[in-house]
Amino acid sequence: MTKYALAVDIGGTFTDVVLICSDGRTWTDKTLTTHHDLLEGFFRAADLALTRADIPMESVNDVVAHATTVVTNVLIERKGTPTGLIVTHGFRDVLYIRDEHRYDMFDPQIEYADPLIPRDLTWGVEERSYADGTIGKSVDRQSVQAIAEDMKKKGVTSVAVCLLNSYRNPENERQVRDLLQEIAPDIFVTLSSDVAPQMREYLRASTAALNAYTVPITRPYLNALIQQLNDRGVDQEPLIMLSNGGVVGARIAGTYPVRMIESGPAAGALVAGYIAKKYGIENLISFDMGGTTAKACLIQQGEPLVIGDFEVDRQYRFKPGSGMPITVPSIDMIEIGAGGGSVARVDDLGLLKVGPDSAGSDPGPACYGRGGTQACVTDADVVIGILDPKNFLGGDMPLDLKSAQNAFQKLADRLGVSLNDAAFGVFSVVGESMAAAARAHATDRGVNYRGLPLLAFGGAGPVHACYVAERLDSTKVIYPPMASVLSAFGTLVTPARLDLARGGLCRLSELKWDDVDPLINDMLVEGKEALLEAGLTETSISYVFAADMRYFGQQAEVTTPLKGDPRQSRDLKGLRQRFETSYKALYGVSLDDMDVEIVSWRVTAHGGDTGREAKVTLSKTPASQKSVRPVYFEDKSIDVPVYTRSSLAAGQTINGPVIVEERETTVFILPGWTLDVHADGSLIATKSNEEDS
Repeated sequence: MTKYALAVDIGGTFTDVVLICSDGRTWTDKTLTTHHDLLEGFFRAADLALTRADIPMESVNDVVAHATTVVTNVLIERKGTPTGLIVTHGFRDVLYIRDEHRYDMFDPQIEYADPLIPRDLTWGVEERSYADGTIGKSVDRQSVQAIAEDMKKKGVTSVAVCLLNSYRNPENERQVRDLLQEIAPDIFVTLSSDVAPQMREYLRASTAALNAYTVPITRPYLNALIQQLNDRGVDQEPLIMLSNGGVVGARIAGTYPVRMIESGPAAGALVAGYIAKKYGIENLISFDMGGTTAKACLIQQGEPLVIGDFEVDRQYRFKPGSGMPITVPSIDMIEIGAGGGSVARVDDLGLLKVGPDSAGSDPGPACYGRGGTQACVTDADVVIGILDPKNFLGGDMPLDLKSAQNAFQKLADRLGVSLNDAAFGVFSVVGESMAAAARAHATDRGVNYRGLPLLAFGGAGPVHACYVAERLDSTKVIYPPMASVLSAFGTLVTPARLDLARGGLCRLSELKWDDVDPLINDMLVEGKEALLEAGLTETSISYVFAADMRYFGQQAEVTTPLKGDPRQSRDLKGLRQRFETSYKALYGVSLDDMDVEIVSWRVTAHGGDTGREAKVTLSKTPASQKSVRPVYFEDKSIDVPVYTRSSLAAGQTINGPVIVEERETTVFILPGWTLDVHADGSLIATKSNEEDS
C-alpha cells in the first residue's frame, strides 16, 4: 500500500513542509509563518505540498510529524497566562535567589532575566521531605485549600509544584496535586518530580516553572492540531519533535512542553548526523541558517551530543548562566542571532552590527514588500546579486529590489560608504559572526574545528555557508537535497526517542542496587509507554543507559555512557573505569585516590530506523548555465554563472564562482572552490588546493 508521511516545521520566519511517499518521491514547500495563529500556517504549508502531490489530506496514512517554535515564542515574548508556584514554606524566593552563581565575576551590574513567576504568585506550604526521601511532615490540606482559593482570585491558570527533596520522594508533591485537582480542577498542575526528578532545587524549580508557564498555551495548541487533522481525515496522532532530537506523541509533548523548546533545530542536527554516517564522515559541523537565527552543531561519530540541561532567554547570548536553566535533555548546539531577517545597524561607535534583532516574517526584510524598512541580511543578499528577486520561492514570492536598495542606502550614508559596500559589509559581518560562534562551540568541547566539513541547510544556509567555511579553514561544504527544509525532513527520518533521568545521589562505594532498581524500572516503563503511544511496537523499542558521575566533592558531573543495563552486571569497578575514561577525555587527568559519586541515572528509549528515504532523480545530461549574474563580492563586481539545481547531472563538476538556484534556496559557491554533483543529489563544494594552483 502506498504511504504518505507529512512533516511541518514552524520557524521564526518560514513554515517548511515535506511530503514523502513510500516510493521515495518528495514534495516540499514553504510559506511565511503566521505568528497570530501558527496552525493557520501549518495547514497552509501542508496544503501547498498536498496540492503539488495532487492528493487530499486523508491520504496521509503514515505519520504527521511536527516541529514548532510555539514554546520558544511563549517564553521569549512572555505571552503566557498568570502562573503560580508552590514551594516548601520558607523557600518562596527560589527563582530570585537562583543558584547564587555570577555569570560574570567582573561586572558589578550584571542582570538576569526576570522569573516567569513573580513572588506574589508564589506560595509556601507546610511540609517536609528529608534528603534521604523520608517524609518528616505530610502536606496540610487546609494550607493547600487556602492557596487554591487565592490562586482562583488572582486568575492563575497553571501552577508548578517544587517541594524540597521531592526528587527523592515525590509523595508530598503528589498530595498537593491531588488536592489541587479536587479543589481547583481547571488549573494545570506541573510537578517538579515528574518533569525534572533530579537534585538541585533551583534547576528543578526553574524547569517546572517554564513547563507550567507554557502548558496552558501548548496543550490547547496541540489538541487543536489533533482535532483539525481528524476533521480532515487523518486518524493518527501527530508526532512532535523534542529538544533531544526524538519524536513522541502530541499528548505527551503537550504535558511536558518544556521538552519542545529546541524542537526545530534539534531535527536539523539529527539529520546532520544521519548524513554524516551516510558519507562516512567522522566529525562534521552542521550549519543551519534560517530567517531568524543560525545554529551550529558539532557532529561526532555520526551523532550530535545530547546534554542534560541548557538555558533560554539569556541576557547575553554567549554567557552561560545569564538565562533561565532547564534540566531536560537537549541537542548541544550554539545559536547565533544571524538569520535572513537579522537587522543591520550602526552602533554608537559607528561600527556595523548585525542582529540579534530580527524582522521575522511580519514585516520581514525590506525586500519582502510587507512594510519593512530596516536593512536585513536577505536585503544584502539581494542587493549584491546573490539572490534573484524574481525567482524567490520559484517566483511565487518576488522580492522588491528597490526597497532593499533604499534600506541599504540609509545604512550606507551612515557608514559613509557605497551602497554595494554596505551590503557586502553585512554579508561579511554576519559570516564572521557565525564562524566565530562555530569556533567557540567546537573549542569549548576540545575539538579542533579547522578543516571540518560543513553541512549547509536552512533557507539562508546555502547562501552563506561557503563564506563561513573559508573562515573555519574548511575545505568541504555539503548541500543536501531539500536543504531549505531539511529540519522538516529530519522529523520524518528521526526515530521516536525519549531521554529520561532520575536523581540517585550516592557514593559508588556505598551503592545499593536495591535503591537503583526502582529508579531505572520507572524510566523503562515511562519510556516504553511514550513510544508505544507514538505508534511503535514493543519489540522495536531499545534502551541505552548512562549515569551522571563525578569525583566526591566536585560540583559538576560528567555524563558517562554505560554498556547495557548496569543492574545486570552490577560491576562497580567497570562503572568507575567508564567514568574515568570519560573524565580523562574531557579534562586530561584522572584522580585515582578519590571516591566516585553517582548523581543521576539516565535511560534513553528509542525506536529503530524509520525506513523513510527520499529519492532524487537527476538529469542524465550535464546542465548548461542558464544565465550570468553580476555579484558584488569583496570590493568588485564579478560575473557568476547561474545553474538550475534540478537540471544538474550526477558526476557533473562546475568551477566556482557559481550560483545554483532551486525553488526554496540558493547555493553560492565562492571563487577557488569546485562543485561536484553526488549521485544522491547532494552538491559537494571542495576548496582548491592553493599550493597546486
